[in-house]
Parts: sequence; structure tokens; C-alpha cells
Amino acid sequence: MITIIDYDAGNMKSVEKALLHLGGEVQVTRRAEDILQADKVILPGVGNFGSAMGKLEEYGLVDTIRQVCEKGTPFLGICLGLQLLFQESEESPGVRGLGILPGKILRIPKVPGLKVPHMGWNSLHLPREGTLFQGIPEGSYVYFVHSYYLQAADERIVTATTEHGVKIHASVEKDNVSACQFHPEKSGDLGLKILENFAGLQMKRGRGGVC
Repeated sequence: MITIIDYDAGNMKSVEKALLHLGGEVQVTRRAEDILQADKVILPGVGNFGSAMGKLEEYGLVDTIRQVCEKGTPFLGICLGLQLLFQESEESPGVRGLGILPGKILRIPKVPGLKVPHMGWNSLHLPREGTLFQGIPEGSYVYFVHSYYLQAADERIVTATTEHGVKIHASVEKDNVSACQFHPEKSGDLGLKILENFAGLQMKRGRGGVC
């Protein structure tokens, strides 16, 4: 069972639809017991960092997400879901993120000729092998919609980067936790392959996660 965490953020349905298209067994829920029993967990989302953290706290999901990571369940953050995994964001000063991975979320700088929000297709550079990118060629294009970007504290967890006026850490992976700033569910057949790679992950039994 692949569980999508429902915390009133946008983009739940499109992720669910993509997984169902792949033949996955999917549920969308905010029930802690369902999330903790899932084979794989996805935290998608579009929206404001501070508001999203407020919803996670309101629904008692902060500790649940940390427990999922600790027990080694394959976990995927998408777009805002990636940003929430880190410590802080310039979008919401003073609001603490989940802090599961080290790094911060910064505003994309204004550069002549480039628009913010960053909306559209960008190519990926794959600096190291990542589970999500098995069978994905260097330079593949995926779809982005965001105004803030990740600057990971440890570049060893970065599995994909892109450029939009600044070097963007577009995907990360550490142990059972992976995340991408782009939207695989909106990235055509290649995006479906990325979701398929995640859906094929197995529970890492007998070892702790990254929390």
C-alpha cells in the first residue's frame, strides 16, 4: 500500500492518479495508524511553507512522519513535500521545518530574462546514482513549479540538480528518504518512471532511517 499524506495541500489527486495509472494500491489519509502501517509514504504538496507546517502540526502528523522515517519505510517528498523535510525556509521566517534532512530553502533570485516562479520544463544533471533515477538518462527534462529552492547542507545526498538563475538541488536521497522539487506526476512518461522506481522500493527492515 502506497499512502499519500493528506494535510490539505494541493496536488494530492494528481499524484494519486499517476500511481493508480501505474497499477499501485493507493490511499490518501491523515490517519497516523494508516500512515505508519504503509509500505511506502508520499508527502506531496504545493503552497506556503509556514501554512503547511501549521497543518502538519494541527493534524498531529509531524511525529508520525518522523516515525515513518525512523522505521525505514520508503518515503518520498514532492515539491513542497521536499522543502518541508528540511530545517527552514525563507518563505516563512521563524517557522521550523521537519528537520529530517539538513539544509534550508531559499528564494530563487531575480535574474534578467528568467521568471519567478520557475514554471516549466528543465533538464536534470545527475551527479550521483539515485534510486529514483534508475533508467533515467542524464539531461532528462522534468516539470517544475516553485519560487523557492533547496540548498542542502550535505551535497552527498543530492542526486539531481538543475539551473534557473542559480544551482538548484532538485532531488535528494538518504537511506529510505528521497525527495524531488519537480513534479514527477506532471512530467510525462519519464515522471511515471520515477514514480515507478519509488513504488518498487522495499522496506529496509532491520535498520533505522534517517531521523
